Amino acid sequence: MLSLSDALSRVPQWRNKKISTTALSGGITNKNYRVEVEGESYVLRLGGANTEHLGIDRNVERDATAAAASLGIAPEVIYFIEPEGYLVTRFISGRALPVTEITQPQNLKRVVGALKQIHALPTIPKTFSPFRIVEDYEQTAKAHGVSTFPANFNYLLSKMREVETAFNKEPFTPQLCHNDLLNENFLDDGRLRIIDWEYAGMGDVFFDLANFAVNHQLNDEQDRVLLTLYFGEATTKKLARLKLMKVMSDFREAMWGMVQQGISTLDFDFRGYADKHFARMTGSFEDERFGEWIKEI
Repeated sequence: MLSLSDALSRVPQWRNKKISTTALSGGITNKNYRVEVEGESYVLRLGGANTEHLGIDRNVERDATAAAASLGIAPEVIYFIEPEGYLVTRFISGRALPVTEITQPQNLKRVVGALKQIHALPTIPKTFSPFRIVEDYEQTAKAHGVSTFPANFNYLLSKMREVETAFNKEPFTPQLCHNDLLNENFLDDGRLRIIDWEYAGMGDVFFDLANFAVNHQLNDEQDRVLLTLYFGEATTKKLARLKLMKVMSDFREAMWGMVQQGISTLDFDFRGYADKHFARMTGSFEDERFGEWIKEI
């Protein structure tokens, strides 16, 4: 990783100008800085070490960010430091929307509006499948010395394959998805903005919807509201697809935590993070409605 000073010196627009920086909190993969340059504010992202093992392609991140920025949803891309892949975007002076606020009906409508615009963007050269990611992350974690998996891991994999088999009976058209709709990745500066596009790829829109839903703890009724806002209806089949993708979102997140245990140098409890998602996912697989969801799709 380049030092902050070296990275700053690589941005041609900033040369010979007075610069001040402030570290931004919240990230658990990268180091992010607010950079003030003669009255203008930017964000410089220094990508974390070994993030290619998480499936991150920095060129794709740049392209997806720029595409979403063209809609006014993501921050404007200012510069891209190559070959390191460090991204410079314009700083958005917005406020975070707490879970209790972003899940209100009027804000769910804004979220869905933004997602529908994103999902209509042109194709980018990367695919995203939660099923393949779980498999890839398992191999990557083991290759980097992570050997302690949950005692029920084989059971979880078998349930995942049951879900994938059901989904494969009705193929979908891949669309550009964000795939990391954590609460921290939303800002409101008068319009809803979405940041952090490192996991963007062509995938199933149900994953984006489910990823948002599970990360914001939507209940059954809120799940139906989300689907109705997006599709105009919340059929039993659509609800089943959403519920099962919520489980897959947790599986992806748990396995992300397993890989990070082997590759990250950041001071963060990745094991605890993984265990939280493994526990919630196990509960979902054991939900008495799981068999009904499988039959529905």
